[in-house]
Amino acid sequence: MQFNRLSDLIAANQLQGKRVFIRADLNVPQDDNGHITEDTRIRASVPAIQQALQAGAAVMVTSHLGRPTEGEFKPEDSLAPVAARLSELLGVRVELKQNWLDGVDVAPGQVVLLENCRVNKGEKKNDDALAQKMAALCDIYVNDAFGTAHRAEATTHGIAKFAPVACAGPLLSAELDALGKALGQPARPLVAIVAGSKVSSKLTILKSLADKVDKLIVGGGIANTFMLASGLKIGKSLAEADLVEEARAIIDMMAKRGASVPIPTDVVCAKEFSPTAVATVKAVADVEDDDMILDIGPTTSALLAEQIKKAGTIVWNGPVGVFEFDQFGNGTKVLAQAIADSAGFSIAGGGDTLAAIAKYNIADKVGYISTGGGAFLEFLEGKTLPAVEILLQRAVK
Repeated sequence: MQFNRLSDLIAANQLQGKRVFIRADLNVPQDDNGHITEDTRIRASVPAIQQALQAGAAVMVTSHLGRPTEGEFKPEDSLAPVAARLSELLGVRVELKQNWLDGVDVAPGQVVLLENCRVNKGEKKNDDALAQKMAALCDIYVNDAFGTAHRAEATTHGIAKFAPVACAGPLLSAELDALGKALGQPARPLVAIVAGSKVSSKLTILKSLADKVDKLIVGGGIANTFMLASGLKIGKSLAEADLVEEARAIIDMMAKRGASVPIPTDVVCAKEFSPTAVATVKAVADVEDDDMILDIGPTTSALLAEQIKKAGTIVWNGPVGVFEFDQFGNGTKVLAQAIADSAGFSIAGGGDTLAAIAKYNIADKVGYISTGGGAFLEFLEGKTLPAVEILLQRAVK
């Protein structure tokens, strides 16, 4: 993918004395008192800001926070806690600017935070008049918010149309490079792990990947639906009977080109869904009518782990069992360890996947961990992300 990068502009000394507008993703969780409970996104946004400051730019940063009502600012919508945390991380005072659309006072070497951009009327609708007003504030627009790249909004898309220069920051660049490496020109075999409770929520991803991957490993409720499609009994397990034909079509589509959807040969069952449920390993043929399948079995896990270790590229979205309960976490743990041990390039994304990576302590052994939930999934679906598309259009040929 060809797009302008902040790093290239800096290397060409194009930021000195310029006004730079950075759209970051600072949408962090807070407790009832407004205290930030987890600051990963703020820390991830720091490199772009630091690089622009060191290059001699006057830096403006904005983000959304929560779901404010446009045109109605409330104290709980404020980025004030974010400004305080950014000040600590950067080691300089980051002033929070209210009502910033008509002009921002910031000098080269300074950074200011512009109040919650989703309070501005027209932000969500990608209003051109609003986007032009924001573009007039800067010489260079930097998108460093992959988490919102699947939304066409004034600060993610519109401003990029009208700013004199539009580029991707280090975080967005890294995401696009990693996704391009995994799906654009992957080292083979390409193995995808797609798991979750429902086929319906991931059907477009499964279909998109079925055209590209050599092995499509399914887990969770999705695997149960594929087991039904293969003529196996699943007891009272979570599945979507109305999507069995779709699952069968995906199996057939992949088989035609010599690829496969490995179906579990053994599973871990319980009679109830609870943290104290007794786990029983069974061959798939022995699943009883009152059984719930809550994980893949050890034989299946070992077989899939071998396939993962031999992969050239691995895309991981979703744990293969109810890993929150340890007795149903072995499948996810074994596959996570195989990803960690593989010499292939791996990319992982999605909230539950990140929780599994943290639980099994393999973050430093995954090639790239995506920061964008919805954007990551839409990229896997083969969709064009609006905020990326506009940067591709604005790239200097």
